Amino acid sequence: MRSGGSRAVDLALACHPGPTFAVTVFAVAMAAGADAPPATTALVGAAVLAGQLSVGWSNDWIDADRDAAVGRTDKPVGAGRLAVSTVRTAALSAAAACVVLSLALGWRAGVVHLATVASAWAYNARLKSTVWSWAPYAFSFGFLPLGIALALPGSPVAAWWAMASGALLGIGAHGANVVPDLQDDRATGVRGLPHRVGGTATSIGTALALVGATVLLVLAPAGPPRAAAAVVLVVAVGLTIVGTVLALGGGRHRLPFMFAIAVAAVDVVLLVLSDWVVG
Repeated sequence: MRSGGSRAVDLALACHPGPTFAVTVFAVAMAAGADAPPATTALVGAAVLAGQLSVGWSNDWIDADRDAAVGRTDKPVGAGRLAVSTVRTAALSAAAACVVLSLALGWRAGVVHLATVASAWAYNARLKSTVWSWAPYAFSFGFLPLGIALALPGSPVAAWWAMASGALLGIGAHGANVVPDLQDDRATGVRGLPHRVGGTATSIGTALALVGATVLLVLAPAGPPRAAAAVVLVVAVGLTIVGTVLALGGGRHRLPFMFAIAVAAVDVVLLVLSDWVVG
C-alpha cells in the first residue's frame, strides 16, 4: 500500500507542475507590474493557480487510458500509481475553487478568466485531437492579460498587442509541448494540427510564433523601442533557436518546451516594462 506522502507527491506530479507554476508566476508578475493592490495580486495568483491545477489534473484524468496504453511512466495515473478517481476529484475540486476565486476578482475579470480555463478543458476533452488543437492555447494565453487587467481598479483593458502576443506564445507553447509526444499520440488516435503537419513543420512554426510574440512586444508599444527591450529580444531569439534545434534533433525530452517557457518568461518581463494596461 502506498503511503499518503507518496500519493501526495504523485498528485502534485499529475497537475503538470512546471506549466502550472510558470503560468501562475507570470500572472502574478503581470498583476504586480501593473500596480495592482497586494490583495488583488494575491487573488489573481490564487485564481490562476486553481485554474491551472484543474487543467493539469483534468488532462491526466482524461488521458489516463492513453497514457497507460503507451507506458507513460512519468504520468502517475497512467502508470497506475494514482487512481483515476483521485485525480478526477482533484480536478473538479480545483475547478470549483477557480470559479469562486475568479468571480471574487469581479464579474468581468471572472468571466474572462473562467473562459480561458474552459478553453483549456476543451482542449483536454476534445480539441487536442482536431485540426483546431492550437486554438485553445491561443485563446487562453491571449485572453489571460485581459482577465488580469479587468481585475485592476477601474476595470481597464489589455492592449491589443499584449493579447496578440499572448496568443502567439500560446501557439508556440502548444507546438513545443506536443512535438515530443507525436509518436505516442498517433498510437492512441490523437490527431491535432502538429500530428497532421509533422514534427519539423511544427518546430519551425513554434519558433516563428515565439519570435513573433517577442517582436510584437518590442515594436507595438507606443514610442521608440527601449534599449533594454532590444536586449531582451536578442535573448528570446537565442532561447528560441536553441529550443528549435533541440526539437529538430528528435528525441522525447521536454527541453524544447522548457525553452518555450523561458521565452514566455522573457516576454512577461517585456510586458511588465511596457504600458500594456489601457484605460
